[in-house]
Amino acid sequence: MTLDTKYKTLLNSYNVNTPIRLAHFFAQIEHESGLKPISENLNYSAERLLVVFPKYFKKEQSLAYARQQSRIANRVYANRMGNGNEASGDGWKYRGRGFIQITGKNNYLMLSKDARIDCFNNPDLLLQEDYAMISALWFWNKNKLNSYADTGDIIGLTRRINGGLNGIEHRKELLIKYKKIFSA
Repeated sequence: MTLDTKYKTLLNSYNVNTPIRLAHFFAQIEHESGLKPISENLNYSAERLLVVFPKYFKKEQSLAYARQQSRIANRVYANRMGNGNEASGDGWKYRGRGFIQITGKNNYLMLSKDARIDCFNNPDLLLQEDYAMISALWFWNKNKLNSYADTGDIIGLTRRINGGLNGIEHRKELLIKYKKIFSA
């Protein structure tokens, strides 16, 4: 994998610049987004809402919200991460975007201030490759993920990114791939 000069400079500026850090970083963002800047997919069936978001949906509610992405986002992200209530629309406006899914009004605001990207007012900027990379590196740095990479703690790293261990086996496979690429 060859990185162009602008990405090498950017990676260096966030200290993602050793073979093991690069391997962990790219394994995680490939799992999260397939290395494409994406917007979070919340197109869940009623049945899947009960599995993925049992805290927010009971059977009757899941039927009323099924396949309505904006309503689902507004419900599951309401009153947390700086978002307003369900009616505010913040859950949908500040849903996950980028290579690592930046989520929540607070994160968009902090990213805007720290990286000087006005994604707070223009969240879809994170769907552009350069901004998606900056946001992923900002998140990585903010959450001190180099320390997890340095110790080989893929479990801790995944929990910090994902909140759980979703896709851990795929992340491990990708880590092996990127260790070979970066000779970690």
